[in-house]
Amino acid sequence: MLTGSVTWTEGMAVLGQSGSGHELVMDGAPSVGGEDRGPRPKELTLLSLGGCTALDVISIMRKMQVPFKSFRIELEGDTAETHPSVFTEIRLIYRTEGEGVQREKVDRAIQLSQERYCGVTHMLNKTAKIVVISDVNGDRKEI
Repeated sequence: MLTGSVTWTEGMAVLGQSGSGHELVMDGAPSVGGEDRGPRPKELTLLSLGGCTALDVISIMRKMQVPFKSFRIELEGDTAETHPSVFTEIRLIYRTEGEGVQREKVDRAIQLSQERYCGVTHMLNKTAKIVVISDVNGDRKEI
């Protein structure tokens, strides 16, 4: 079982504490009474998705012996205009660079993460369309 807690500190700021002992300040935007001292919860949801799939893809690419030198995922999310303001579409742009990197292996690692391993993807795709783009050494392709 995963555990955590969220404790109000002041204003619109809260302190999230994970069961593994890590802490993170979250705050609202000034327009809603916050002081912009930390990320918003929906931003953290995007980052959770990125972290989940990144760890999968990195692990799979290492097992496939993909000689990547850099790896990054850029995330963009659109939300509904009415409450509850859930994500309606999320775009993941996987950027992989390195000499000798084979697109087929990178794309397969991404597909395995999206289709099989990343639990955050499986939770979010219940409400949002997830668009996956693979950029290998500047060559971009939707998968």
